[in-house]
Amino acid sequence: MTDWVKPITLMGRHVRLEPMSESHVKGLAEIGVGQNFWDFMLYGRMDSEDDMRGWVRDILSRAGKGTDLPFVAIHLASGKVAGATRYLNIMPKDRGLEIGGTFYGTEYQRTPVNTECKYLLLTHAFEKLGCIRVQLKTDLRNLRSQNAIERIGAKREGILRNHMILPDGRYRDSVFFSIVDSEWPEVKKRLEEMMVRSSYS
Repeated sequence: MTDWVKPITLMGRHVRLEPMSESHVKGLAEIGVGQNFWDFMLYGRMDSEDDMRGWVRDILSRAGKGTDLPFVAIHLASGKVAGATRYLNIMPKDRGLEIGGTFYGTEYQRTPVNTECKYLLLTHAFEKLGCIRVQLKTDLRNLRSQNAIERIGAKREGILRNHMILPDGRYRDSVFFSIVDSEWPEVKKRLEEMMVRSSYS
């Protein structure tokens, strides 16, 4: 196991990203079961705690293979599970990875939680792991996600048509974005400004 896939806790002012485990299933189910955002994701709908347990076990199996590093976001003020996110498509040789598989409970959407999570993940990727490229992708239909990714300063690279087949049989077109190491200082500054505007100070 390399540092790229070694579980780590990332601490912010409003959120803590801690390694995912099966102990998080109940908290993730409370915020994730029955939500519409699963329609844009690759795992099918989560309609019960058992569905969420299956999802967590699948993600942990990927972590065991060294391709993914999953986190659960804990909202510090309440101590509650706010969401989940992870590194995936980890490529140590090419010094690149993807941030994705992200979802938050409705009460944590449009709050500082997502911004701080992205800040923690990107800072660790570029400044600790030495990444030269971090990519993000989303469903072409998910305009809200695309806008959020562009807002942090990621560059839109293009669309992969018929990129994936979703559990319901639909073909998904995926929009890819990236941040490269030379762009990170400006993206970091932008994220810090966004956090200040969100009353972080």
